[in-house]
Amino acid sequence: MRFLADALLFDSDETLVSSQRSVLRVWRGWAESYGMTLEEAMSRVEVHGRPAAAIIADLLPAEQVEEGLQRLVDAEVADAAAGGVEAVPGAVELLASLPEDRWAVVTSSSRQVAEARLTPVGIHPKQLVTSGDVTHHKPHPQPFLVAAERLGFAPTRCIVIEDSPTGLTSGKAAGMPTIALTTTHQTNQLEADAIVADLTRVSVRVTQAGDLEVTVN
Repeated sequence: MRFLADALLFDSDETLVSSQRSVLRVWRGWAESYGMTLEEAMSRVEVHGRPAAAIIADLLPAEQVEEGLQRLVDAEVADAAAGGVEAVPGAVELLASLPEDRWAVVTSSSRQVAEARLTPVGIHPKQLVTSGDVTHHKPHPQPFLVAAERLGFAPTRCIVIEDSPTGLTSGKAAGMPTIALTTTHQTNQLEADAIVADLTRVSVRVTQAGDLEVTVN
């Protein structure tokens, strides 16, 4: 399958970096520090694809949310710095094939956490849209629309690459073609224009006309 586009917009966690084990370690410790098991916390709220601030606001009394969020962020940054994340197969190679002004990272994480996870694996986006850059989060289209605007391209000429149904819904709502990775969900749980196991199945070349020709194997 081939697409022509002006830019690629990537989610971060489990799309570019594999952070699932880090996330589980950090959230387990965080939940236990507030007298919950991780399983109890996850049963009470929707987790995947949501900003940490929204999750914590559902779990803690209002007066504890700010402290709880800072405690989580500090733990996430420390775990990433200790080698808690790695690149998703094919991610670094795919990004290296792209001009730096033709891609962006769009994540529900905070800027501090996103950079802590991306930097150790050598990913340095020129454009990084985080939870603090938008007023509406995925599945709302705003995060991807902001990324397209910053890059200077029409939304319909940007391709979203995501692992979660929430993120794919966001991309579709923005009017963008979508490519899904099965790093966190089964194929039958994902609705996208193309579905791959990881980014080794995606390649890009710049055509003579200046388009990005994206091939999905």
